[in-house]
Amino acid sequence: MTEPLFTIPLWADLLGVGLGGIQGAMFASGFQGQRRLDLLGVAIIGILIGMGGGLIRDLLLGQPPATLQNNWYLIAAGGAAILGMLLAGLLNRANAVIVGLDAVVIGMFGAFGTSKALGLGVPAVPAVFIGACAAVGGSILRDVIMGLPVAIMHVGSLYAVAALLGCSVIVTVHAFGVSITIAGVIGLVVTAVIRVLAVIFDVSLPEQRRLYRRKVAAETGAIPIVKP
Repeated sequence: MTEPLFTIPLWADLLGVGLGGIQGAMFASGFQGQRRLDLLGVAIIGILIGMGGGLIRDLLLGQPPATLQNNWYLIAAGGAAILGMLLAGLLNRANAVIVGLDAVVIGMFGAFGTSKALGLGVPAVPAVFIGACAAVGGSILRDVIMGLPVAIMHVGSLYAVAALLGCSVIVTVHAFGVSITIAGVIGLVVTAVIRVLAVIFDVSLPEQRRLYRRKVAAETGAIPIVKP
């Protein structure tokens, strides 16, 4: 078996896990009412965000999950989740921080996923897919566990699209001879910028056409049509 062309440095992987843990805990700490979480629940969400992307990446690549091969991953995710809870309590308006961290986290996991896939010899299109899945995997796990609508399945600020574009930039730049490391940094920046700008300017993909839905409903009779 040949050695991979690219290996994610431990410090970089731990940084992504830590930032994900902080962002996840800050996100979970903001809920009130029936979805209000206790300290353990917030910590679990933080750990899921921090470790979820790496787990999904390695499972898709058929590799032993890196997050389970070293003690520091769980320690970093758990410690970051605690820090995220403290920051959420100190900051009255943490939305801007959460969005900024979210953009960086999806950029990092997307870049790590695509770069690792390319380093293992995965073709360009599957490498982009793996990177995008790694980028949004933690948020999917978070939404499912919290009983929230899965964010990437609904109309909203660009999320998975930002990851897909950033990962596509990585494989494109690398195809022109740029090293995987530099290509990954470029892709990370592209993903984060697109995500932040999408939130600031409220940019999203268009909703599925109502006319199309009504046509399907009329043909199948499965969905009642409410006339305006």
